[in-house]
Amino acid sequence: MNQTKDQKEFILNGNLTKVMWKLSLPAILAMVLYGLNAFMDTIYIGQLLNETALAGVALAYPLTSMAMGVGAWVGTGAGNHLSVLLGKDDSEALKKIIPNATLFTLISSLIFAIPCYIFATPLIEMMGGSGEILEYGLRYFKITLLAFPLWVFGLQLNMIVRAEGKMMTAAVFMAYGLVVNLILTPLAIIHLHMDVDGAAWATNIGMLVYCVVGYLYFVRGSASFESNINAILYDGEVFKAILKLGLPGFILSLMGLIQAIVVFNAVVDYGTDEDLAFFAAANRILLFLMTPLFGLMRALQPVVGVNFGAEQYGRVRKGFFLFCKTGLWLVLPFWLFLMLFPELGIQMVLPNKVMTNSELIDFRVYMAIIPFLPFVFMALTHLPAIEQPKYASIIGIARQLIFYVPVMLLLPRWMGISGVYYGSTLIDIVVTLWLGYIVYKSFQGLGNEKLPQVQANDDDT
Repeated sequence: MNQTKDQKEFILNGNLTKVMWKLSLPAILAMVLYGLNAFMDTIYIGQLLNETALAGVALAYPLTSMAMGVGAWVGTGAGNHLSVLLGKDDSEALKKIIPNATLFTLISSLIFAIPCYIFATPLIEMMGGSGEILEYGLRYFKITLLAFPLWVFGLQLNMIVRAEGKMMTAAVFMAYGLVVNLILTPLAIIHLHMDVDGAAWATNIGMLVYCVVGYLYFVRGSASFESNINAILYDGEVFKAILKLGLPGFILSLMGLIQAIVVFNAVVDYGTDEDLAFFAAANRILLFLMTPLFGLMRALQPVVGVNFGAEQYGRVRKGFFLFCKTGLWLVLPFWLFLMLFPELGIQMVLPNKVMTNSELIDFRVYMAIIPFLPFVFMALTHLPAIEQPKYASIIGIARQLIFYVPVMLLLPRWMGISGVYYGSTLIDIVVTLWLGYIVYKSFQGLGNEKLPQVQANDDDT
C-alpha cells in the first residue's frame, strides 16, 4: 500500500509535467499499439484480400466496437469512481468496485451480445451492406460476438488498472493481446486460408490473452487497493456510481454507432463500392491518428479525479490545459504530413490507389478536424472525472441525433459524396465550440470553491 500512497502523493503534489509524462507515455504506447492493431487489420484485409472484404469489415466494425463501448461504460465508470475514492481514502468502498463492475460486465454482455447475434443480418444490412459486402461483414461480426464478454471484461480490468495510475502495467497487459493478434491475423489469412474469418478469430484470441493477464494481476494481489477478482456483488451505491460515471463513454460509443449508420448509408446511397472502400480507409487513418489522444485522456483521468477528490481544484485546471497543449503537439506533425501527402496515407490501405482531385479535397476536409481533437478528448475526460458526466452525455447524444442524422440526410443530397466529408468536419467544429463553453462553465463552478494552494513545483508547467 506504500506504493499506492507514493503514487497518490505524486499525482497530488508532483510536478505536473512529470506527472503527465509518467502517466501518459505508457498509456499513449498502449493506445498506439491498439490503434496500430486495428489499422494493421485494415491493411491485412485490404492488401491480402480485396476491397470488397475491406468494405464488409468496415461496415461490421462499428457494430463490433459496441463491445468496447460497453467495456468503456464499465471501465470508465469504475475507474472514475476509483480515482475519486483514492483521493478520499475510502478503503471500504474501494473493496466493492471490482465485484460490482464484474456483475455489470456479465449483465451488459448478455443484454447486448445475444440479440446482436440473433439479428446480425439485419444489423449489417442497416449499416448499408448487401451482396458480397454483406456476407463479409456478417461473418466477421458474428465471430467477434462470440467473444463479446472477453472484450468487455478485459477492457474493464485494464481501465481499473489505469485509474490506479499504473499506466505502464496497463500498457503491458494490452501489448500481450495485441501482439498475439498481429501475429495470428496474417497467419490465419495466408497460411490457414481462413479469409476474413481468420482476422476475426485472431482478434478474439488476442482478447482472451488480454483478459488472462489482467485477471492474473488481481489474483496475485498486485492491485493498489483491496479487491477480490473472483467475487460478484451488488452494492447499490457503488453500482449506481459505476453506471452514472461510465455512461458518457457508452453513450459516445452508441452515438458513434448511430453516426456510422447514417454516414455509411450516405456513402452507399450516393457513392459506389469504391467510394465505400475509400471512406473506410480514410476513416481508419483518422481513427489511428486519434490513438495517442486516447492514451493521453486515459492519463488525464486519474490526474483530474484524484485531485478533484482531494479538492485541489487549481491543479485540476492546470492539468487539463497542459494535457490539451501536449495533445496538440502530438498530432500536429502527422496531420501536416497527411495534408501534404494524402495519397501516401491512403495507399498504405488501398495499394495502387490513385486519388482524384475531388478525393484529395474530401480527404483533406475530413482530416481538418484533427487539431481540434485534443481539446475535445480532454474535455470529455475532464467532465466525468469531476463528477459532471451529464454534460458529456448530452453532447454525445446531440452530436449524432441533432447534428449527424439531419446533416447526413440532407448535405450529400446537395453535394454528393463530398457532403459526407464536409458535413462531418463542420459538425465537429460546432461540437468543439459547444464543449469549450461547457468546460469554461465547469471551471467557473470549481472557482466558487475554496482553492487550496498549488505546490510551488507546478509553476514551471
